[in-house]
Amino acid sequence: MTALSNKTLHSLPAEVARPHYDRGAVTAGIVHIGVGGFHRAHQAMYLDDLMNQGEALDWGIVGVGVMPGDKRMQQVLTAQDHLYTLVVKHPDGRHEPRVIGSMIDYLFAPDDPEAVIERMADPAISIVSLTVTEGGYNFHPVSGEFDLDNPQVQADLAAPSRPSTTFGLVVEALVRRRAQGIAPFTVMSCDNIQGNGDVAKRMFSAYARARDVELAAWLEGEVAFPNSMVDRITPVTAQSDIDELAAQFGVVDAWPVVCEPFTQWVLEDHFAAGRPAFEKAGVQVVEDVEPYELMKLRLLNASHQALCYFGYLVGYRYAHEVCQDPLFVEFLLAYMREEGSPTLAPVPGVDLEAYRLTLIERFANPQIKDTLARLCAESSDRIPKWLVPVIREQLARGGEIRLSAAVVASWARYAEGRDEQGQPIEVVDRLKLPLMALAANNRERPSAFIENRELFGDLSDQSRFREAYLTVLASLHERGARATLEALVQSKGTA
Repeated sequence: MTALSNKTLHSLPAEVARPHYDRGAVTAGIVHIGVGGFHRAHQAMYLDDLMNQGEALDWGIVGVGVMPGDKRMQQVLTAQDHLYTLVVKHPDGRHEPRVIGSMIDYLFAPDDPEAVIERMADPAISIVSLTVTEGGYNFHPVSGEFDLDNPQVQADLAAPSRPSTTFGLVVEALVRRRAQGIAPFTVMSCDNIQGNGDVAKRMFSAYARARDVELAAWLEGEVAFPNSMVDRITPVTAQSDIDELAAQFGVVDAWPVVCEPFTQWVLEDHFAAGRPAFEKAGVQVVEDVEPYELMKLRLLNASHQALCYFGYLVGYRYAHEVCQDPLFVEFLLAYMREEGSPTLAPVPGVDLEAYRLTLIERFANPQIKDTLARLCAESSDRIPKWLVPVIREQLARGGEIRLSAAVVASWARYAEGRDEQGQPIEVVDRLKLPLMALAANNRERPSAFIENRELFGDLSDQSRFREAYLTVLASLHERGARATLEALVQSKGTA
């Protein structure tokens, strides 16, 4: 067994890829806030690819943790010289491990916020990137406005030189750079939210405005916030992943990352202080990210919702189980072809039919073990952003909406909190209690769920959607999920 570190890189088994560059020559150019599995399987991997080509050695990553749970990440990575193993799990069962070396330091902000601020204020840092999840942007789920009442935000505004939030840390670093005549860094969001760069700009500007109006005007005018679309299924690392890496390859890594083979990153070419040559590592650097972003949201993300509730009700517990079932494959492809895809503008360089089929292959990968419980979680954040826009556009153009309405109905049935065998369902959602209260009325007042205007607006007033929804909800109660799906795919395209 080989414990991962700089000293042991040369003694790793031959089948474990490792950095071909001198890590001692790598210097920091990026500070990344929110070092989770996705960042390590995605952005950090792309930079490692560049470094293996002899490029970007001055773009090393300094990780930053801001949440209490990030302390363990700091401890693990520090003990391993900030190395970790990325294991690509192929559908045929083959595991492909490689050691990633693009991260060179990790700072835990709660222990020393000053060190984080000073690192970002260093003129060598040209990009501050983010994977802080949607919740990390501190906006109200309905209004979309920055939540100034957040107690941590209030504390940072009261003592801006000793911040604890991402907003406080980043803005204070920008303030210090400005005072010293150092050009601002680019803030690069890599989170899976629509218009992530635009969202980041609004939120950081709102925080800066609460500090000083003139500061906010400077930030809005001088700091770049490129949009991006990111994609790679990266399950949470399990103890079994750690054990398998040790058993199969003899590598002792306290926190490896596992992922699917597919990866995509579409990035707007909008940087204030330079960037790595990402395109040399396969990143699609474009002028407009939106077509790619909508493709992912309305095909991949919406299809995850299309499969998860029906799949759970039928009795499956993993995405790959669902997508190895021909009935579900037919349902998902019908949704994507007949309802999701018609709402998309042309996507440069993408064959949509090939993309749709690739999604099914990805979802069906048995090695990833993506749980339906994960996909069903926080639906009140997902359905309104990923599926409701499809329904609205299809209604406006007279297009098909039956399958989209069926997905909403399957969510309502799932939110009742009992599966078809009478077993409890653990609903995970910020609106769990009000959603389950509405779903409890599904039989007596079946339109109650979609009359929640915070989530669905006026959709319940649209007769075509309402009727399609009520038909499926009744079928789910009377016939069950599988029979309902069979009827849907048999009659698709006929309404």
